Amino acid sequence: MVRVSDVTRILQAAQQGDPKAADQLLPLVYSELRKLAAHRLGNEAAGQTLQPTALVHEAWLRLTGDANKQWDGRAHFFGAAAEAMRRILIDRARRKRAVRHGGDQQRVDIQDVDLAATAADDQLLALNDALDKLATHFKTEAELVKLRYFVGMTNDEAAEVLGISSRTAKLYWTHARAWLFREINADR
Repeated sequence: MVRVSDVTRILQAAQQGDPKAADQLLPLVYSELRKLAAHRLGNEAAGQTLQPTALVHEAWLRLTGDANKQWDGRAHFFGAAAEAMRRILIDRARRKRAVRHGGDQQRVDIQDVDLAATAADDQLLALNDALDKLATHFKTEAELVKLRYFVGMTNDEAAEVLGISSRTAKLYWTHARAWLFREINADR
């Protein structure tokens, strides 16, 4: 397990302009990011082609692509990682749904000749829209949802990253789920 102090120390060194800090950071957080990506992709619909390693690599490129990126500690870094993974999954869902990419077509399972469900992408996009609305009213709750849903953190892990108590995280999670459910189902 990666010690919080190690990650925080390296993030602080990166903020102070240490060019070797990013090289030191990746080995420390890679296994944790991969575990979180594997958990998140485990909840995706059958037929998902994105692998956890690819999700982590794409997220890492987005996180480190801007040389001027500054991290305000471990919580900020993992929050940004959650947001990067979320955006990658949302972009893939939108791309798959787009007509020019065959998004209006359904996959056929040759073995069973059953149609694969396409609702997962629509649900993900509906969640994304509702999550954006939640963030305008309850920013910390939206961050908690991103960490729990898109990264796969437990309540306690997300609470630690956000710097809130586990009890507060539990209350936020309960409220955010109810709020998102109501928002998503209001259009139906």
